[in-house]
Amino acid sequence: MALTLAEAAKLSNDIILQGVIETIVQDSPILQALPFIEITGNGLTYNRENTNPSATFFDVGDTWAEATPTFTQITATLKIIGGDADIDNFLLTTRSNVQDLQAAIVRLKAKAVQTKFEDTFVNGDTAVDVKSFDGIDKLTTGGQAISMGANGATLTLAKLDELIDLVKRGSPDMLLMSKRTRRTLNALARATSFLETERTEFGTMMQFYDGVPIGVSDYISDAKTVGTSTDCSTIYAMQFGEGAVSGITSPGALTVENVGSLETKDATRTRVKWYVSMALFNTLKLAKLTGVRP
Repeated sequence: MALTLAEAAKLSNDIILQGVIETIVQDSPILQALPFIEITGNGLTYNRENTNPSATFFDVGDTWAEATPTFTQITATLKIIGGDADIDNFLLTTRSNVQDLQAAIVRLKAKAVQTKFEDTFVNGDTAVDVKSFDGIDKLTTGGQAISMGANGATLTLAKLDELIDLVKRGSPDMLLMSKRTRRTLNALARATSFLETERTEFGTMMQFYDGVPIGVSDYISDAKTVGTSTDCSTIYAMQFGEGAVSGITSPGALTVENVGSLETKDATRTRVKWYVSMALFNTLKLAKLTGVRP
């Protein structure tokens, strides 16, 4: 069973850990929606579906042709994201509210973990950093990647509909884009009044296009090169779940560990760590539109 980080936080009695998870998911549409599969071991091996089996009509006495689906075996290996937060013992002793101090320091470290995960979720490339995992930009291949044109172009609703249609067997669970692209979409919305807005369980407002939630990421570049244009961005459409795009994590997900007193300085160390990766079970559940210009 796959749980989002927000749901996992409800199962924890550790106040600091709950605070860390709530801090991480609070302003991240990806972590609010992305489910995580807990695994035992250091990786998950699964079969990614490539082609579907075919069926046809036969006449009496015809020779039947066999057609089977094809798969590629993929192994998603857990990676380690984290960092240490040191709190000076003098401050712990003299501050009137120790819990607030520790919470503030750990909260900042938790935001750093969120930043690293979200950046890697979009742009991760093991060819560049072998310690990381491949993100959705690299995992989108073949006919699942379309472009606004040879040199890019301004976003149109027709092209956005084409992107949505590339995600098969159901509608996407999210359209992920940069803030600049969302502004372009909002401009189209003001002219046609097609966007809907609802409040999420986290108290934030989320927009919907054709019933599909719109997520915004600071880690989608607006300066990609397509043809002769160097001001292009990308929109991603994806389904979440165990048969689509999913995170994988070790039991317990993100953890906060009290390392204790340090030998070389008068401080106490807290470690925030996460054994995590992501998996794409079916390539038809992920698509991208490149060359989106302002």
